[in-house]
Amino acid sequence: MTVKQLPLPALVEECVRLGVPGIGLWRDPVKEYGIEAAATLVRDAGLAVTTLCRGGFFTSDGWEADNRAAIDEAAALGTDTLVLVSGGLPAGSRDLPGARARIADAIGALAPYAGARGVRLAIEPLHPMYASDRCAISTLDQALDIAERFPAEQVGVTVDTYHLWWDERAPAAVERAGAQGRIHSFQLADWTTPLPEGVLHGRGQLGTGVIDLGRWASLLDRAGYTGPVEVELFNAGLWARDGVEVLEETVDAFLKV
Repeated sequence: MTVKQLPLPALVEECVRLGVPGIGLWRDPVKEYGIEAAATLVRDAGLAVTTLCRGGFFTSDGWEADNRAAIDEAAALGTDTLVLVSGGLPAGSRDLPGARARIADAIGALAPYAGARGVRLAIEPLHPMYASDRCAISTLDQALDIAERFPAEQVGVTVDTYHLWWDERAPAAVERAGAQGRIHSFQLADWTTPLPEGVLHGRGQLGTGVIDLGRWASLLDRAGYTGPVEVELFNAGLWARDGVEVLEETVDAFLKV
């Protein structure tokens, strides 16, 4: 999504050229290209599919069929991790605890299905500003409270700097997650202000904002995380530019931070 303006074949080609070893894929462009075709394209290039994004939205109608399909897609693509954006309040509701309970129940219904297919569910907490419409799970501790009900090989968490940098409890929660082997995904994005209207597309290029990204990388190292580190930038300004240029800039920024 950092360079969603690049068609998948071009993205694969440029990642190979730049030495990027894996790609975190999103469902819609992959389905448009074709699941099996995408799996073959990435595999034949020698790249890994680090994660598939996204499942979740458990407070909406039709969540179960859609999430089972997402799990099947992840397995077909050869990734062991499906990132979950859990969903906000149901339409007309003010019951935040009820929404969180509904999310936990839904994950419980899906965990055995995912585990049987070798796919881990990675609950991603989102910044509290998204609690009403996108994700009622706002802290890493909340995500872990749900994940700990299930085996670590079935349910864990995503650590995204953009969503967690503000929370003074997050470092301890990272340690907690690492001790249990539940850090299934680590994503980097920076925080810049002012946020754009709508706030969704305001993630800053690495090193341009206020987050100490190097500290977060060290925190994950100490927690024993050895998996991929993804860069996920929803940014309209970046999307309006040449995708190859943005990808080169992102690789350079990643190495610097």
